[in-house]
Amino acid sequence: MTAAPVLPAPAPAPAPAPAPATPARHSTARRPEPPVRRAGAAGIAVALALHPELWEPLVRYREESRWTSLLDPARAAAVLDPSQHEELAGAQVWLLSWLPGQGTPLHDHGRSAGAFAVAAGTLTERVVTRSPGPQLVTTDLTTGRVRWFGPRHVHQVRNDGAEPAVSIHVYTPPLRSMNTYRVEPTGLVRTGTERAGVDW
Repeated sequence: MTAAPVLPAPAPAPAPAPAPATPARHSTARRPEPPVRRAGAAGIAVALALHPELWEPLVRYREESRWTSLLDPARAAAVLDPSQHEELAGAQVWLLSWLPGQGTPLHDHGRSAGAFAVAAGTLTERVVTRSPGPQLVTTDLTTGRVRWFGPRHVHQVRNDGAEPAVSIHVYTPPLRSMNTYRVEPTGLVRTGTERAGVDW
């Protein structure tokens, strides 16, 4: 009996050729612009403090009390970045000078929030904390320092140094009233209210 011939194994099928690469498509859609970060009152106060050519010619000093003056928004806008102009439009800017020993009583800012920056000299801020009971926390703020505050912030600012000081204050909305206080063991006691156009 003749043996059946052995046939060779079939050759493996060739692998399919890779598909041609699809050229990358460049999107023509514009990517969204990053959100504008608002600098707020603190950013405006610091930016203005860094421009002594703006405020130095305006500063005056009074022996009897600190000197205050509203800063013309147009003058302020001239040295600010355009991205800050919208915020400036809704704010009020005050320029203050402080001779040694001059200061404020304990006060709030009515319904206004804001910030102040020390443009020259050193100011001492005493802030009322309400827990566990009313206490005064003292901080010395040297040139270039900034303090942000909300409408419920109660503080006192004084020049306890030997040299005059200058500060720039920004309020939003514009400052209309300030309540004054004294500290009692049981809490804060309001002693009066000062109003814009009447008391300053």
